[in-house]
Amino acid sequence: MAGEESTPYLDELRHLRSMAKHPSIINLLSSEIFSLEKDQSPPLPPQSSPPRLSQEVMSAAEKAKQTNVTARSCGKKYVASEDEKDPTKYYENRLNYIATLKNPYPHESSVSKSITEYVKEYQGLLKDQQGVHLENVTESLAGMVMKQRSSGPGCFFYDLCGDRARVQIYASASNSDMDKSEFVKIHSNVKRGDIVNVTGFPGKTMSGQISIFARSFVVLAPCLHMMPTVNPKKITEETEEWGPGRPRNPETYSLKDQETRYRQRHLDLRINPDVQRIVVETRSEITFYIRRFLHSRQFREVETPILNTTAGGATARPFMTHHNELDMQLYMRIAPELYLKQLVVGGIERVFEIGKQFRNEGIDLTHNPEFATCEFYQAYADYNHMMELTEEMLSGMVKELTGGYKIMYHSNGLDKDPIEIDFTPPFRRIDMIEELNKIANLAINPEDLFSEEANSDLKVACEKYGIQCPPPETTTRLLDKLVDHFLEEQCVNPTFIINHPEIMSPLAKWHRSRPGLTERFELFASKHELCNGYTELNNPIVQRQRFANQLKDRQSGDDEAMPLDEGFCRALEYGLPPTGGVGIGIDRLCMLLTDSVNIKEVIPFPTMKPQDQPSARPSYKY
Repeated sequence: MAGEESTPYLDELRHLRSMAKHPSIINLLSSEIFSLEKDQSPPLPPQSSPPRLSQEVMSAAEKAKQTNVTARSCGKKYVASEDEKDPTKYYENRLNYIATLKNPYPHESSVSKSITEYVKEYQGLLKDQQGVHLENVTESLAGMVMKQRSSGPGCFFYDLCGDRARVQIYASASNSDMDKSEFVKIHSNVKRGDIVNVTGFPGKTMSGQISIFARSFVVLAPCLHMMPTVNPKKITEETEEWGPGRPRNPETYSLKDQETRYRQRHLDLRINPDVQRIVVETRSEITFYIRRFLHSRQFREVETPILNTTAGGATARPFMTHHNELDMQLYMRIAPELYLKQLVVGGIERVFEIGKQFRNEGIDLTHNPEFATCEFYQAYADYNHMMELTEEMLSGMVKELTGGYKIMYHSNGLDKDPIEIDFTPPFRRIDMIEELNKIANLAINPEDLFSEEANSDLKVACEKYGIQCPPPETTTRLLDKLVDHFLEEQCVNPTFIINHPEIMSPLAKWHRSRPGLTERFELFASKHELCNGYTELNNPIVQRQRFANQLKDRQSGDDEAMPLDEGFCRALEYGLPPTGGVGIGIDRLCMLLTDSVNIKEVIPFPTMKPQDQPSARPSYKY
């Protein structure tokens, strides 16, 4: 074998390597030795002097004799020029460079494995081995360059990232299919953020780093903008991977500015380690679990219209649009409820829909104008059955995703210690009016809530406790504010607030034993609503009366009150069987399971106020 032959030059290099302590120097000398052993020249005559060591290797040899410092990285860190420190000049230089290329954006790229699969296979195969190369094996990988280093013009190192995994590319001119000039031209213009394809053989460096030794290297999509710096102290191989139900550590984020993160989610996903797990994977796991849970119980998934002629199914202000061909005003749906119940009338006894809702209301930490929900309805069931089903679904989901029933959540902000939220069933239940009367020392009679006197009494109660209720001060809104102040604050662990007054629940069926109340529940956790459900009102005559009562609130200025939906009432006249229904906020579930105090963290592209002057020069805060 070539590696067994020797020359004075090789002997000296091997001697220097045996003296070296610094991993980067060991790798540099090993690279030179490996290159010479692979392409061994005929031995020199005895009279000949050994070739002069290159300046780079001489420098490495001197360092090998003088230093005993250990380090993790191999090669030299890439040092940016002054032009590359200015975002505008950087962008211009990149445009100028790709203009010289024949095809800077190739049409296709093939890979043999994902980076995750590659690392898993060869880390096991090459366990406890260093400096080993499987030159008879060929693999192709693709991903994003997140770190670059060099050991002179003939040797480059890159961190290739993808699928939340990382592998080192070892690109040496001696291994490359390209000639030296082409090799240098390509690799001297590779930048952080470039999407590349590399084909080569697997192996480990002398320091034990799993790598792919490049034979071919193709840039698939150059990154034209300067990437924020990833702090190696914050993102390392030893960093414990975040998982659902566990607290997050924002200090691991290299890109911290929220405006940049939410407006440029693509950058957020590239730079920050947890974001893909939060925004994409955990959200996907939640919706997958819900679908699997409902399908296993014979529920059928459907799709109902987004554009509605009436904004019904919830108390909320809708978005309006106009259909030009039909010359009519339409509303973006605020809830799919009325359509789903019409399907139950039609004989589909178990039905659900996961989809977007749109409400033209405020934006805060827990509200976004468009949001995702799951609503499901079951014939021949009531709110007791639906509470049990909801409890089973959510406790089972938490256990499957986290391994237990308890999660940690920064409910008081990321600068405070997280609290524990326990989803162990059964969940606590609070009777709304009974508890409100007890805690606030009130005397609310559910049967009298439609009177003016009851409205005046609730106004006095709100004033007494300093509770603000913006106009219009309808009885429904006043009650809601009191419940928010006194009851929701108790709901840290999952808690059902049950038996709402009829005036607050126009679509819920009256309580079978308590006049003035309905068979309705809301589930709260960490003081925020997760679910809303009830025994569905199926009497068309009472339903019309409830809509009429809502009309009075609309006339008082409450544009969130429900309008009359004559088509729905007519469907009820054909007969809706006793039915239970539930609506679950998927975004709120994602927030809890990902320790996110801001709903924008769990929505890939949240609604943002337009920037007045979009800058051509990206700026980042770290």
